[in-house]
Amino acid sequence: MLGTVLLLLALAKTACPSPASVASWRAEALKKLLEVFGMEDPPAPPTHFKQPPQYMVDLFNTVANADGVTKNPDILEGNTVRSFLDKTHSEEMRFLFVLSSVAKNEKILTAELHLFRLWPRVTDGPKRHHFCQVSVYQVLQKDKPDTPEGKKLLAARLVSLQTSGWEVFAITPAVRDWAEDESSNQGLLVTVQGLGGSPLDPPPLQFASGRGHHESKKPMLVLFTDDGRRGASLPTAGFPGGSHTPGMTPLLSRSRSTRSLDRLQPCQRHPLSVDFEEIGWSGWIISPRGYNAFHCKGSCPFPLGENMRPTNHATVQSIINALKLSEGVSTPCCVPDKLHSINLLYFDDDENVVLKQYDDMVAGSCGCH
Repeated sequence: MLGTVLLLLALAKTACPSPASVASWRAEALKKLLEVFGMEDPPAPPTHFKQPPQYMVDLFNTVANADGVTKNPDILEGNTVRSFLDKTHSEEMRFLFVLSSVAKNEKILTAELHLFRLWPRVTDGPKRHHFCQVSVYQVLQKDKPDTPEGKKLLAARLVSLQTSGWEVFAITPAVRDWAEDESSNQGLLVTVQGLGGSPLDPPPLQFASGRGHHESKKPMLVLFTDDGRRGASLPTAGFPGGSHTPGMTPLLSRSRSTRSLDRLQPCQRHPLSVDFEEIGWSGWIISPRGYNAFHCKGSCPFPLGENMRPTNHATVQSIINALKLSEGVSTPCCVPDKLHSINLLYFDDDENVVLKQYDDMVAGSCGCH
């Protein structure tokens, strides 16, 4: 996948004598680059400034370095995390999340309802309750959510009345139902009861709603999914005109002296900056602003030393090339022998915040293969 990215960046940035040709090839290159990131079109930037949920920002910082390179590969379950804000904006404890942006090929692994617990109500009398029971139901019948047949219990537990903060409830079965049949999504119902299920009026515990509370405390649905992509590279011959690209000579066809100099240098890793602002994607990508993909360049001369990290096959090929034992056998190539994934935190078309991990995007080291 990294090799595809390098070619696409070259095509997207290269100057060309014909302005029309520049625009055409740049658009084609960026379209292919979007395919590398699993998209058909770039998401539209939010219509107004929007603060991403702190949970998603913290998750990105836990999984990745500042430049997006994965530092803790075992944290994410799957390769995608999607967040959705409640669409009801109601003071009642009814919640609705629209999941239209979840792709059909995404496997839903875990779904969590995140609710911010407010400080308990102040009462005149002595405090008689230290805990209450919070239950989360999947609404089956929108007009009868309070009846036994109108709802299905998803999660229930005791919650302390002495503190405030986030409560997380697992609701995976409901979200899988909604993914299979979008029309079955009638939302969620949350109830607060005393120990043993006794009614509390008014309930001593409240959760922040989508209306009248700070953006950072709004109800949120978090999905951990996997789209099955595992570093699948795109064919690089998909551009009109095959492997030859008109007007690409200044970048892709360098002078003989430059190529000769490259051959004199040993195989090693070199910087390669990918700037999302320069590409035109900074409006919808939250983090990182860019990253260093690195690329491999240099010669693999005989004899291959251990510092060139050769494979056994490359060593044999180098010997055969040096001794001229077979015609048409070239020297081994300087290529990445270790690749790292990167993570993007971005707004999708519905202005939901998504964290997605992409394999094989950064050359970690180079060797002769």
